Amino acid sequence: MENNKRIFIATTQPFSGKSVIALGLVDMLLAKAQRVGYFKPIINHHPDVKRDPHIDTLIQHFKLPIDYSGSYAYTKDEANLLIESGHQDEIIDTIIERQKAVETKYDFTVIEGSDFLGEGTAFEFDANVTIAKNLGAPVIIVLSGEDKTVSQIVSNALVTLRNFVDRRVKVVALVVNKVDERAVTDVRTALQAQVAPSVMLAVIPKIQELKSPTMQEVKRYLDALLLFGDRFLDNRVDHFIFGAMQVPNFLQHIKRNVLIVTPGDRSDIVLATLQANLSKNYPKIGGIVLTGGFELPESVLKLIEGSEHTLPILAVKEPSFYAATKVAGIHSKIMPDDVEKIHQAVGTFRKFIDVERLESEIASFKPVGVTPRMFQYQLVNRAKQRKRHIVLPEGKDERILRAADRLVKQDVVNVTLLGDVDEILATINRLGLSLDRQNCQLINPVEAVYFDEYVNTLYELRKTKNMTISLARDLMSDVAYYGTMMVYKGHADGMVSGAIHTTAHTIRPALQIIKTKPGISLVSSVFFMCLPDRVTVFGDCAININPTAEQLAEIAISSVETSGKFGIEARVAMLSYSSGASGTGDDVETVRRATALVKEKHPEIKIEGPIQYDAAVDPATGRQKMPDSEVAGNASVLIFPDLNTGNNTYKAVQRESGAMAIGPILQGLNKPVNDLSRGCTVDDVFNTVVITAIQAQE
Repeated sequence: MENNKRIFIATTQPFSGKSVIALGLVDMLLAKAQRVGYFKPIINHHPDVKRDPHIDTLIQHFKLPIDYSGSYAYTKDEANLLIESGHQDEIIDTIIERQKAVETKYDFTVIEGSDFLGEGTAFEFDANVTIAKNLGAPVIIVLSGEDKTVSQIVSNALVTLRNFVDRRVKVVALVVNKVDERAVTDVRTALQAQVAPSVMLAVIPKIQELKSPTMQEVKRYLDALLLFGDRFLDNRVDHFIFGAMQVPNFLQHIKRNVLIVTPGDRSDIVLATLQANLSKNYPKIGGIVLTGGFELPESVLKLIEGSEHTLPILAVKEPSFYAATKVAGIHSKIMPDDVEKIHQAVGTFRKFIDVERLESEIASFKPVGVTPRMFQYQLVNRAKQRKRHIVLPEGKDERILRAADRLVKQDVVNVTLLGDVDEILATINRLGLSLDRQNCQLINPVEAVYFDEYVNTLYELRKTKNMTISLARDLMSDVAYYGTMMVYKGHADGMVSGAIHTTAHTIRPALQIIKTKPGISLVSSVFFMCLPDRVTVFGDCAININPTAEQLAEIAISSVETSGKFGIEARVAMLSYSSGASGTGDDVETVRRATALVKEKHPEIKIEGPIQYDAAVDPATGRQKMPDSEVAGNASVLIFPDLNTGNNTYKAVQRESGAMAIGPILQGLNKPVNDLSRGCTVDDVFNTVVITAIQAQE
């Protein structure tokens, strides 16, 4: 099949859920192409009035190298004016011209069809078919099955498909979205009988997490005033109720993720809602909207301000019925700041779309090097292939819980969380996560069935080091020691810690219990530095303060092994303040000896040292300073001479270039234990767990 550079997402109706397909497509393509573009021929509003949230979400989340002004050809008003004056052909010509100009900048371009809001929908559909045909773009048709019978869904799908096929437009996939779960099988069976096998078919059930708006969307849609709870505006709203009855009756109607719409003078309803949200006997509540322009009494405001509350409270001047009617009309959009919903959309795409077949249908790329998106995509896929069990000792930390929730939802690893189980469950409920005892193991070390066995094992391992049973018992009550022992005993495959503990707190139990691999005397670390166009390995930037030549050599050898495990061809630069034979001094001599030791032990490793950073990574500088080197200018593994240099350099590169730093990843241990920085993000935790799982596959 010829190398195709574009795909067109088309629909025939508003709110079809094509954003799920668009997000999933871009995520899929970024694992194969370095530069992915996005183009929407006709947008609904002029950017000065309102930006398209879908385009913003794609550009911001995936960090696409796209300027918003170049992502479209016309606004809907501009297109309608040209239609009214009979200039439809001009619209098509301009769209094709603009899209072709966009396409030259990217390896692959995703084109999104119209939203079909307002006037001109008949023209929009015809334009979509025409654009796809003239661009030679294969099409993915996305239709909504919401509030439709099976026969209505099938009829709509077949008519739409025929319109494209009759115009000789290649349809690679037909996606029916938002189908009632009870009708999914019937819809799939009916369409399989009538749709050609060459068209990939996907039927996606209604996903409540994607359908429901967040409180942020409710606030924006109602133009409401936020009184309390700005940290919880990502709370989901699955349904709403009026708070107009007496409290005992009102409480009987509370369901998970409900929005309470109540007049602002009903302080009893407000206080009952806040208390119910804190109670273990009631589900998590989405939020409160106070109506009628009433202000809460000073005494009630004082009570709320002085108590722990986890609900956003909004206020509007309009009456309850008006507010509730507007809330009922919200069509949730995936906004740039709604990371959880973005991940849910991508996860839905991966679950219900045959990604491998779709890739082969629309394009065949030969990626040059490993881009960050390729790297991350490949990591998750590798982790899923041989699913491993990872223990997270810091179960009370919100970042850990959010990452664990995403890992479990995407079925990447099995997870154990350590800590006070009631406290963990309360935090899970407060955050509205999907984690529970069915999909995640929760353990309080001192109450665990293996506690005494672990204590005795620690004592036997360390009794020659003045370990006593009493001390072993005290240490094993520590979550880091307990988690490490789980890995040692084979009850978990790896551990990730450090979000609220020091590096020493994470590494000390590993050195005492798991210990280093045979022939390895040193535990070291690397960071995977995800730069805009490549992934490089930095070591050691976290553990060893001032390594000797022998230790530097060992760090380099371990880093080569690590890079190879993750698909990065190792070209090692042993960094120093001089390149080649020009420099002198103890520090540069240490690097020179380390380089010689690596060559002696592993002559197959491509290595250069001493070499300066610019000569290692910049091809022009590398050719100038070391013209005969196969590493200079093209290094993929950079070994720093000491912790001071390495730690500062990785942080400088991270901050100045916007690179993502995954790590530190520990190397040299018998079983994988990895450290987090105390300033880690949810993404950092997620990526480190994925890498730990892959290490555990070895």
